[in-house]
Amino acid sequence: MQPQDVAPRPAAGSGSDRTVDVEEAEAALVEHYPRLVRLAYLVLPPRLGHGRRVLTAHALVQRALPRGRSAAPVIPAQSTGRDGDPGYAYVRLQVVRAALEAGLPLTLRARPKRAQLPPLFPLVWGLRLFPRPGGADELALDQRLAALSGPARAAYVLRGLERLPDGDVREVLTEAGVKRVESALREAAGVPAAQYALLAESTEFDPCVLQARPTDLMRRRRHTRAALAAAAALAVCGALVALPGDGWGPDGAAAPVYARNPAAEAALDPGRLVKISPAVWKTSARTDFSVWPARGALTRDTTLLRRALAVWARPGEAVQVSATPETPAGGPAGPPQLLYAGEIGNARVVILYDGLRIARYAEPKDSTAGAALDLARADGATGAEAGALVLDRADGNVRYLTAPWVTKAVERDLSKPGAGSMDLTLTDGITSPLASPATRTGACTTWNVLELTDASGGHLLSDLGELVPARLTAGPPGSAREASGAQALRTWAPFACSLADVRAQGVRTVNAWGYARQPLPDGSGSAAWVCTRAETWRGDGNRVLAQFHTPGGLFGTAVAKAGDVPACGPRDPHVLAGVLWKSKGGHWYLLAAGDEATASVRATGGVRGSGQGNLLTVAAKQGAQAGLEGELKNGRPIIGLR
Repeated sequence: MQPQDVAPRPAAGSGSDRTVDVEEAEAALVEHYPRLVRLAYLVLPPRLGHGRRVLTAHALVQRALPRGRSAAPVIPAQSTGRDGDPGYAYVRLQVVRAALEAGLPLTLRARPKRAQLPPLFPLVWGLRLFPRPGGADELALDQRLAALSGPARAAYVLRGLERLPDGDVREVLTEAGVKRVESALREAAGVPAAQYALLAESTEFDPCVLQARPTDLMRRRRHTRAALAAAAALAVCGALVALPGDGWGPDGAAAPVYARNPAAEAALDPGRLVKISPAVWKTSARTDFSVWPARGALTRDTTLLRRALAVWARPGEAVQVSATPETPAGGPAGPPQLLYAGEIGNARVVILYDGLRIARYAEPKDSTAGAALDLARADGATGAEAGALVLDRADGNVRYLTAPWVTKAVERDLSKPGAGSMDLTLTDGITSPLASPATRTGACTTWNVLELTDASGGHLLSDLGELVPARLTAGPPGSAREASGAQALRTWAPFACSLADVRAQGVRTVNAWGYARQPLPDGSGSAAWVCTRAETWRGDGNRVLAQFHTPGGLFGTAVAKAGDVPACGPRDPHVLAGVLWKSKGGHWYLLAAGDEATASVRATGGVRGSGQGNLLTVAAKQGAQAGLEGELKNGRPIIGLR
């Protein structure tokens, strides 16, 4: 055997006391490059094909250099009495590891390793490179190696090409990340050792002695023609976009069009807008936005409607765009339904509905500059949830467009249930302006809401800064009712200002549930415990507040907040919360309450105490930190909201 066919022997010592720098590893790589490439070629999976295996083997060896100084593995070679070469040992380990990684299948669960991807370099255009063919013995050995697993193939090659004993083969495979080393050695033993010489001597396994042939010339010609045609088409499209004219290009405040799409053009054609007849809702079994008629004085203004549709599909940089959280962007998939087009104040307004979203387009009367687009989720809205839409906000007031089945609209202060209400005029479904709490800053002293009346009764809606007002309900989860009744209004009154906590969050409904009343320890009356839960249109992002209200106070206090929890809702209609309270005499207490299904309550941490039933009163100190635990009557534990 020639000296260059013998792997260099690393120096004695441990892997921790020898390091390899870039220069040392590069010297070993250059000196033993043919051997390392042959090693990589033999370990790579044969399913890659000869051509790709050749390029991949060269790429793996060329990428085997360390980035800095690295520890050298100590794996002795087959000969004795030679100078050590830790650089070769390091590079060989990197090549084996990368070749084994290249045989791993790609999965969606893990990021692909670099060795699993086709190499960028070396790069050969127009040629197929593959080793010279051998005889029958080489063909038989190649077939046997192809039948082995990657680790077993590496074990056989290390034995035959590197002439390593099994102990050193185990170390190399372990360092390379192989988990079942003994299984790989047993599998490799199934290939006769008599064929070891072919690994080092046959030109069929030498990726440095190559033949070159052209790639598929006809396919290459077709691909070249296709690439030229695509480039020409792209250039033509760019030129068409830049041309002036009245085609489907920039429209009002919309962004330019960079490609024509027949389906998109049809969806944004004003002539194809869905317009519902004013009488449809009277005979329909549905009470949602799909049966709203098209209202307003500009429903036939195709120029305005075209601008609204174009801005919805592609709002320009100057358009002020707002959307409720997780509202899908982009224009409608098909022609949307027109709900309103008209002039409100100093603006022209268009409201559209595509079955999933409400889109409100507004522009000044005298120009298209300063246009605005608002989007909101409205999927599944029915009944009271489809009772009104925000048409306009100005000077702290809001005007609504109401459903055609609404017979009466009034303004009410939710914080003052006994103050009565003020009638609002309805003109073609549009309310007169009423005060909006959505954009108010400073201390909260009132909270005005809209009360609508239809054939099913009264419904309360609150403006929370979005297109679709939130529906207000009251009562236990699963059996909540409209908040327009006298008892529901009294429940909501101390907690009306807590609605500010859920503004601009895509809220669909907010329910207030008075789940407990607790006698105060100083004999000053009883406190009310209320849980308010805000549900969103998207299903997640729900907000739960546990609130506490004592006699004589105007508003309640939020003592616990939680998001994305099932508590206080239909899926888990239970709640437990507590608060540190100071009596008029200056004494501090921990007060806690659960709903009626709570069998016992226990305080932990800085305050200790327990009691049967759903109420707990324990003497405490100012600033004490306590946890709450409880047990329901069915034996299920419950944790206090924090």
